[in-house]
Amino acid sequence: MNRFARRCLFYLLYLGLILNLTVFSLPVPVNTQSINSPEITEIRGVWLTNVASGVLFVPWGINRALNQLSRLNFNTIYPVVWNRGYTFYKSLVAKQITGSDSQPLLKFMHGGRDALTSLVKLSQAKNLSVIPWFEYGLMIPHNSQLAKSYPDWLTIGQSGIKSIQESPPEEINNGVNKVAWLNPLHPQVKEFIKALILEIVSNYNVDGIQLDDHFAMPVQFGYDAFTVKVYQQEHQGKSPPTDCFNSEWMRWRADKITDFMAEIYQAVKAVKPNAKISLSPNSQAFAYKYYLQDWESWVKKGLVDELILQVYRDDPDSFMAEISAPAVQFALSQIPVGIGISTGTLRDSVEIAQIKEQVRMVRDRHFDGISFFYWESLWGYIAPESPKQRRQAFSEIFNATAKKSLLP
Repeated sequence: MNRFARRCLFYLLYLGLILNLTVFSLPVPVNTQSINSPEITEIRGVWLTNVASGVLFVPWGINRALNQLSRLNFNTIYPVVWNRGYTFYKSLVAKQITGSDSQPLLKFMHGGRDALTSLVKLSQAKNLSVIPWFEYGLMIPHNSQLAKSYPDWLTIGQSGIKSIQESPPEEINNGVNKVAWLNPLHPQVKEFIKALILEIVSNYNVDGIQLDDHFAMPVQFGYDAFTVKVYQQEHQGKSPPTDCFNSEWMRWRADKITDFMAEIYQAVKAVKPNAKISLSPNSQAFAYKYYLQDWESWVKKGLVDELILQVYRDDPDSFMAEISAPAVQFALSQIPVGIGISTGTLRDSVEIAQIKEQVRMVRDRHFDGISFFYWESLWGYIAPESPKQRRQAFSEIFNATAKKSLLP
């Protein structure tokens, strides 16, 4: 059995588990907004991913998910459109570069239809904002077709290191994943990523696009021939420092990524001025130190319209420290800022009491909303509570409808 067939079988078995948990459970009553209640503005989002999740791979999965989310007063979805070197929509850009116009299993499960087209159409009927999510950003599997076909597009570490180990908690495997990184300084990489983004903004009636913590460069990278040459041209022939944490070397690379972000922002606004540029990063200190992503500067430069900070913490003090950080508070004074809250993974479920408490903490500090990572774990996984109990809890969290936040 080849790898593709094994993966298809895995998803079919996995979906059987999910459907047992979700399809046959009855809906819970939902409170609706009183006619005399003041209108609320709040981001109420959820990420739809393909990692350890079957929602995108069942023909009726998207429709069921959107019905449930709408009924429970969610108003925004962030569906994956770029992951592991594949698009999750029919892409002529990807076809030209990788030979595949979309993720193979997605095509197989949807009979060749464009899943994003269906998702956007169904979301409009439910008044749900759709902000496609470039989940993997510049990160790709080291053995992907893209990495094999365009090795000069990759940035590397010292001694020719071409990949690093990443092990997201939602991955279903016993080891680590080797990933390579597209070089954010390389002109062909920049054109490719921009073309993917503009393809979506131009061809689909979406409310914007979202980049995340993977739109970055690991601090140990940047020693590829192209980047070294550019650095030498701007430093009188000197080579980059061997210490990857050298402050000037970090700042130089981070500024180059900021320049790329500016190109994306300007390109999107030229095509669709009202499209949101959303960003879902890690904390500023972590993002800059380890991934050269200086998102606080992006906010200062007006390159981000919405920030959804990933704060996947169980400890209340740690959670509070993250949302109280100066960079977060500064962003909150400039643009809509929401907090990303974990609802659990296949390996690590999160009790509904913790979810409700974190939502309370976010609201008490006057943030603009919440997004949950991720759809499948809202009420679909085996958790301390039943799916019905968890949906009831969300109906209490969002007990009235809410408007979506507008552009700053």
